[in-house]
Amino acid sequence: MTYLHNIGTYFLMIKEMFRKPTKWSVMKSLIFKDVDDLIMGSLGIVAFISFFVGGVVTIQTALNISNPLIPKYLVGFATRQSVILEFAPTFISIIMAGKVGSFITSSIGTMRVTEQIDALEVMGINTINYLVFPKFVAMMLYPFVISIAMFLGILGGMAACIYGGFSTLEDYITGVQMDFIPFHITYAFIKTFVFAFLLATIPSYYGYYMKGGALEVGKASTTSFVWTSVMIILLNYILTQLMLS
Repeated sequence: MTYLHNIGTYFLMIKEMFRKPTKWSVMKSLIFKDVDDLIMGSLGIVAFISFFVGGVVTIQTALNISNPLIPKYLVGFATRQSVILEFAPTFISIIMAGKVGSFITSSIGTMRVTEQIDALEVMGINTINYLVFPKFVAMMLYPFVISIAMFLGILGGMAACIYGGFSTLEDYITGVQMDFIPFHITYAFIKTFVFAFLLATIPSYYGYYMKGGALEVGKASTTSFVWTSVMIILLNYILTQLMLS
């Protein structure tokens, strides 16, 4: 019953998020602050991980294509498919569940512990809209982060391929361009928007409805990371089944 209660409360929170909006002059500054914290603050770690994981994917692929009859351009093809279809949208989202999700849960949870949320409610403010909606809007820019992850993943693969001596630049670029299906980009960005919604709302739920003191803030951050990751993986499977099968 606890799970059903949590699911029901979560959807009620989403409904409340769009009701009785905060005036735009206040909301605008909140949105810009969350864009800076959640999107701009994540670019460094996303760029670093994307570049080197793209390189690792290329090396692993090249080492497993040892048959001389298999063309070398398949290294670039396999890297592109891996990065665009799964690594960039899904793997980066799970990392972001740890970084962004923990930040959202702890920041809102700390406001709950220190009774700042109660003070906002006394002032007649819709606290769910005030706290959660700016994060939701900021995370709608999340596909921008994923597009950078895609580019750097393929670029890292190219660097590893050339400097590792696995194939030539021409072969790698041929593989990246071979049999390209534009719908795969659409599929990746649809997944990304769904994951962005989860990254904004599930950690906000655990932060907003937490009970207890400072110790419980850490527990809520851990729980939000676990459930955000579970939902990302589950919806990744469902969306892949619906859109690619």
